[in-house]
Amino acid sequence: MKRILYQFPVSHYCEKARWLLDFKDLEYSVKNLLPVTHRFFTGLKAQSSTVPLVQDGKEWIGDSTELAFYLDAKYTLRPLLPSDPVLRSKAIVIEEKADALGVHVRRFAYSQLLSGDEAIKLLLGNNAAAKVFKKPLAFVIRQAITRSYNISPKTGASSLLKMQQAMDEFEAVLLHNKTGYLVGDCLTLADITVASMFVPLMAINDTPWHSLKPSNEILQQVHEGLYARPLGQWIQRVYQEERDARGNWRGD
Repeated sequence: MKRILYQFPVSHYCEKARWLLDFKDLEYSVKNLLPVTHRFFTGLKAQSSTVPLVQDGKEWIGDSTELAFYLDAKYTLRPLLPSDPVLRSKAIVIEEKADALGVHVRRFAYSQLLSGDEAIKLLLGNNAAAKVFKKPLAFVIRQAITRSYNISPKTGASSLLKMQQAMDEFEAVLLHNKTGYLVGDCLTLADITVASMFVPLMAINDTPWHSLKPSNEILQQVHEGLYARPLGQWIQRVYQEERDARGNWRGD
């Protein structure tokens, strides 16, 4: 059966999708879409304007959270959510909060990185057209991302505040649970989502963001601050011990 993840390599929502597929031990190929023009394809296949987009046989799933519930319903061997109703409800609440926070992580990160070449290079991936029309595409993509995600110094600062508040909240949940996980005593959708949403702010090996070194004082402070606190140390541990990556984030 054909199973394909359509993505942007640098998207943390696509990292979440890769992790979900890997968690379920599913074989899949990875295809990079070109930013801006991707909307024609995702809209046609899943009535969506965003990635990730997953084709699983005849099924098309155009949202990372929708993908999680789809995979848990179809591939039941390794559940993403606890069977206990109370723990399941807690995991879903955390997942929803973290997924919504991803908008602010993206806005803040782009407000700091979009002017640089490395972020654009990662966005373009290995697309053949990008190699031929790199400069004009880079300009178009910067403009489109700035408009679409409402990126400015002011909105970036606002998103940073929301990120810091969320770090405090998730860290409190983690420390209160005392198991090394956010819910229960094993990895769940809650852990995968929180770790995926924050990882663009870190330089963890074998991730798209490893090469994105902090390029200014604000980003450096966020980077160092996250590494220094329990939440950041937990993200490092989860990636080292639980992130068994199978798919190639660079694209096949």
